[in-house]
Amino acid sequence: MSLFPLQGHVAIVTGGSSGIGLACVELLLESGAGVAFCGRDPERLRSAEASLRQRFPQARLLAHACNVLDAESVNAFAAASLAALGPAGILINNAGQGRVSTFADTTDSAWTEELNLKFFSVINPVHAFKRQLESQVDAAIVCVNSLLASQPEPHMVATSAARAGVMNLVRSMATEFAPQGIRVNGILIGLVESGQWRRRFEAREERHLDWAQWTAQLAQRKHIPLGRLGLPIEAARAILFLASPLSAYTTGSHIDVSGGLSRHA
Repeated sequence: MSLFPLQGHVAIVTGGSSGIGLACVELLLESGAGVAFCGRDPERLRSAEASLRQRFPQARLLAHACNVLDAESVNAFAAASLAALGPAGILINNAGQGRVSTFADTTDSAWTEELNLKFFSVINPVHAFKRQLESQVDAAIVCVNSLLASQPEPHMVATSAARAGVMNLVRSMATEFAPQGIRVNGILIGLVESGQWRRRFEAREERHLDWAQWTAQLAQRKHIPLGRLGLPIEAARAILFLASPLSAYTTGSHIDVSGGLSRHA
């Protein structure tokens, strides 16, 4: 039995073809929700959809190619989802990777690109789906954010600043949307296993180390108390809690999913 009973709900997941987004889609389907998910890479989107349909043959599922930074593209996704599954009551905003750069070597165009990605990957989907959310009981928006929002790193200055802005945006939307019955929350992730970390592993100099050994050393260098990287499914469980009626009295909040990496209470 699922911990998150969501039969009859429709959920939207952006960036849902891999990593945390795909883990969210899987958990939502296991919970009985209808799910529409999007991604920019058509091939990866098709692959994810085929795998999901094999695992969940009776699922109400829509995979849609979409660029969340293009408002028209997101509006088309919202219309397709509404036609296929009905109005959405859950919106999970999950898009964007980190940019490694210091203040000295971040160009103006890089600042613009990073701020645009982090903000409009949330703003565009919220605009596109808000009317649907307003029509549903227990509506929820969950934004996948980073611990950098509260614990910035100088080698990721632009991403840290943008993430802090998104955390503020979540709080602002939570206050504004509460009278309309929409809760808005987020999670703050630390180091989570991803394709990006896998690529760094493949390029490692310590060829004698396997994945478990290499990530354990990485966790030690990063001072992660739990001694390992997080798993996408672990982040997804926190997201699903915030998206479900189990968190019905929670809004404007963030759950720390960093393995103890946070230095703040």
